Amino acid sequence: MPVDVKDMVFDKVAIGPVSTRIYQGADYSKGAPVLLYFGAGAFLGSPMRDNAAAECLAGAGAIVVVPDYISPLGGAFPKPLEVGFSIFSYLAKKRAGLGDRKSLLLIGGEEAGGNIAAAVAFKARDHLARELDGQVLLSPLVDPFMGSVSMREADAAGMRERWTEGWSHYLSAGVCHPYAAPCLCSRMTGLAPTLLATSDDDPLRDEAIGYAERLRQAGNHVLQHLLPAGAGWPELYGGTTGHTPNWADNLRRHFADFVRELGAG
Repeated sequence: MPVDVKDMVFDKVAIGPVSTRIYQGADYSKGAPVLLYFGAGAFLGSPMRDNAAAECLAGAGAIVVVPDYISPLGGAFPKPLEVGFSIFSYLAKKRAGLGDRKSLLLIGGEEAGGNIAAAVAFKARDHLARELDGQVLLSPLVDPFMGSVSMREADAAGMRERWTEGWSHYLSAGVCHPYAAPCLCSRMTGLAPTLLATSDDDPLRDEAIGYAERLRQAGNHVLQHLLPAGAGWPELYGGTTGHTPNWADNLRRHFADFVRELGAG
């Protein structure tokens, strides 16, 4: 499905105006799901660059909203989360003219954006639980200790130094709050259904799979997918692989299945 891209400013968000980029399939259906999607950037760079995952998911029929969650208040916790939750709250109440009353409201993100999405899901559970229909986490960056076995591959992907710097910046207030590091949260129950994807050659593989398992053990519904090595998946968030990315068809299919399941629930 061809995808249209346009820039918008949400000027009625509680924290102030937020720039967004909207990805929307040209032939999207009535009641298309609205996905608030947080891009990568290791809490350091702008998440507003062209987003391949957002375009892919829009091609699966979603209306995807990618906000600049860093510029309004900065990249140190809890500011990006405050921006993210404010946008979610705005979409939950107003939809900003996107979708309609039948539209599912989802959140998602990749890498650092996956961290923000997971944290917004916690806050939604505590404050707006009925408004969030699901979360889509693509290689979420959730463990500040960076101690997993797969993280040994971070140098090869060109990401270890960036993630080390990013975590240092994000946690610069000196407090490792559970919302800042979702894998450390002790209360995992009652969260929205989750679609989680990573790949077999992703340095974030182990922490992503571990997070999915914690969600599952707490009684949450999780669809987990491990893409094969060589799909170019780490390039989703700026890593290097030497492979031509060919993950889009798999992600599009898994997302469509997830939305179908949510709609049938």
